[in-house]
Amino acid sequence: MSSCIGQQKGNEMKKDYNKQSKNNRNFQKQSYKNNEERTYDDQVEGRNSVLELLESGKDINKIFVSKGEKHGSINKIYAIAKERKIIVVEKDKRQMDQMAQTENYQGVIAIVPPFEYCEIEDIIENAKSKNEEPFVLILDGIEDPHNLGSIIRTAETAGVHGIIIPKRRAASVNSTVNKVSCGAVEHMKIARVTNISDAIEKLKEEGLWICGTDINTEKYYYNQDLTGAIGIVIGNEGNGMSEKVKKKCDFLVKIPMKGKVTSLNASVSAGIIMYEVVEQKNKHK
Repeated sequence: MSSCIGQQKGNEMKKDYNKQSKNNRNFQKQSYKNNEERTYDDQVEGRNSVLELLESGKDINKIFVSKGEKHGSINKIYAIAKERKIIVVEKDKRQMDQMAQTENYQGVIAIVPPFEYCEIEDIIENAKSKNEEPFVLILDGIEDPHNLGSIIRTAETAGVHGIIIPKRRAASVNSTVNKVSCGAVEHMKIARVTNISDAIEKLKEEGLWICGTDINTEKYYYNQDLTGAIGIVIGNEGNGMSEKVKKKCDFLVKIPMKGKVTSLNASVSAGIIMYEVVEQKNKHK
């Protein structure tokens, strides 16, 4: 009987110790992150993302690299950082793990100023500077940063002049978005607005037609004329476009669903529509 009680007490003490140890590790990790956040503003993680950032010429406060990482693209990061006179600090893996905001940071983290959002006028000016008709993406409440990063990556390759996102109840540009976009964030103009409906009105004043995506409409995207100055609206992952935004659209299109699943991932839907715009524009050149 006494041995059972002793064993039980021992197990309880072990649980308490493990719990306390875990809490201490979490506290240390949080404290480390808080210190970094007090000193710096934001961070970009992953080799490709940091390389894109370096090559874009944008400001970088400091780069942290895991000790012993000297192979592959890390050498290029060191070389460009030296050329741009950016401080590179080596830290052990434990410290880097504590700093990282993403799981697969690939041994490199760049500390940068906060992402600079633009104005809608800057997006329009971007199109005019290239003598192209504006091609704008409007995201009505994309919440998953992985979806946002993927959409930005596709938008950059499709020649989108800019993306509009809401300030509230939606993902914003952070280290996860930057990493998933493979650095495309550094080449994309992104406006963050208070009201998506008002933003659409501004685009209409600039001569853009607004195309919304809605599974309940009748017309398929490939049957709709998407040439000219165009704005494409992609809705929230779960609820699609809000009714208010839907009413602001000039027309609605859908993607055919041939299987039992009735919807696509938001980033996949966005990619399909964006490249339909690219194809139609190429045909009308």
